[in-house]
Amino acid sequence: MNPLQTSPEDDRISATPSSDAAGSVTGLVLAAGVGRRLRPYTDALPKALVPLDDGSTVLDRTLRNFSINGIERAAIVVGHCSEAILDRLDDLEDEYSLELDIVVNDHALDRNNAYSLWCARELILGGVLLCNGDTLHPASVQSRLLADVADARHVRLAIDDVKTLGDEEMKVALAGDGSLRQISKGLPHGSDGEYIGVALIPSPAASSLIDALERTWQADHNHFYEAAFQHLADLGTTVETRSIGETSWIEIDSLEDLARANGLICRS
Repeated sequence: MNPLQTSPEDDRISATPSSDAAGSVTGLVLAAGVGRRLRPYTDALPKALVPLDDGSTVLDRTLRNFSINGIERAAIVVGHCSEAILDRLDDLEDEYSLELDIVVNDHALDRNNAYSLWCARELILGGVLLCNGDTLHPASVQSRLLADVADARHVRLAIDDVKTLGDEEMKVALAGDGSLRQISKGLPHGSDGEYIGVALIPSPAASSLIDALERTWQADHNHFYEAAFQHLADLGTTVETRSIGETSWIEIDSLEDLARANGLICRS
C-alpha cells in the first residue's frame, strides 16, 4: 500500500486533480465526539486535534486535503472540547487558505454522530465533502469522490475494498452496479468492503439525506449516521460508492490506532 504522505508536496503529486467545480463544495469535518478510548489525550482535546508524531493532527491533514482538492470553504462540527478548535481557527484558516465556519453540536455528550451530521444540515443543502474527524487519509481519497462533481446527483461513499475485515469495520454490501445495498458493522467479514468515513453529499441528494438523518437520530440518539445511508438504500435511493484502491488510511479510535497511524506517517 502507498504510505500516507508526510508533506503537502507529496500529497499534490499523488492526488488526481479535481474539477474546478470542487470549489462549490464545502468541506465538512465531524469533530464533536468525546473519544473516550483515546484518553488521556481527549481529556482536553477533541479526537481531531490529538497530536501525531510529526506535529500534525487529523484536522490539519483533512483541511490540507480540502485545499489541495480546490475546496475553498470548510466547516467543523464541534462539541467536546470545542474551545481547542476555536482557539486555532484563525491559524487554520491562514495555514490552509480556507474560509472556516463552526457548527455547534449541543448534545455531543449524549447523542451520536447522526445528530452531529444533522446539525450541519444548512451547509449540507449546498453540497459537502464529509470527513470524519478521526479518519487519517491522503488527498487522493477526496479526489476520487470529487471526480465529475458537477454531475453528481447521489451520495458517494469512499470504500476500502482491499483490506481484511473484522468486527469493528463499518462494512458494506454492494449491488451489482456498485451502489450500496447494506452498511453495518454487523455484516459478515466477507462483505464487499469498508466505508472509511469520507463521503460526497452533493446538493441534489441533500434533502433526502437530511430527512433520513433526522429520522435516524430521533429513533435512537445512539445511532451512527451510516444508518441514514441504509435508510436511503432501503427506500431505493441510489447511494454510490467509490473504491479507494491500494491506499493507506486509518481510523484513529484508540491508543493502538494512534500508534499505527504514527507508523504510517513516519514510513519512508
